[in-house]
Amino acid sequence: MVINGGVGLRERKKQRTRRALIEAALRLFDQKGFDETTLAEIAAEADVSTRTFFSYFASKEDVVFYDSARKMELAAATLAGRAPGESPGDVLLRIVEESLTWLTTYEELTFEDAELRIRLVLKEPTLRARALVMLLESQTTLARALREAYPELDPVEAAAAVGAMFGAVKLAIVADLGHDLSAEQMSSTARRAAELTLAGLRSLG
Repeated sequence: MVINGGVGLRERKKQRTRRALIEAALRLFDQKGFDETTLAEIAAEADVSTRTFFSYFASKEDVVFYDSARKMELAAATLAGRAPGESPGDVLLRIVEESLTWLTTYEELTFEDAELRIRLVLKEPTLRARALVMLLESQTTLARALREAYPELDPVEAAAAVGAMFGAVKLAIVADLGHDLSAEQMSSTARRAAELTLAGLRSLG
């Protein structure tokens, strides 16, 4: 029991350190600019060594996009666990909804920090370029997975469905950034965009 408790304690400490690095990085990027902030400054702000930083992240960009791999895992799990008869549009809507639930409950980032991250990506050319590359890669991967799950879709249909759904959600969130919305209101905006898109995807079955 002591061993198990120790493992749990170590894991919680790692989670706190990781969260502290993310929060410190976003704060410094906002205050100083992304390119002007050094890894050493992020580590110092989080009260850890630069060596410890590299135990969690490979670069400054990785801190900003820390949850990208996890989001893809969630999407893949949702596709794999789709209900019998669930349409492609409905499963994409569920991926959006489950991603929003995860975002608003995940302990590593507050909603305010999540909003700050969006602003940083839009403002900083380096991050914007990285985000566009990652967006293309993730949507290509998801479109491929959607077609594997629904063989009746051709490549164009799968790509159009993924692009329409997630493009609409991302743009709707960006459009609402300046309106001082709560986490619940922002999630409602994203869900509304997804539902409007779904209405156009019903033709896929």
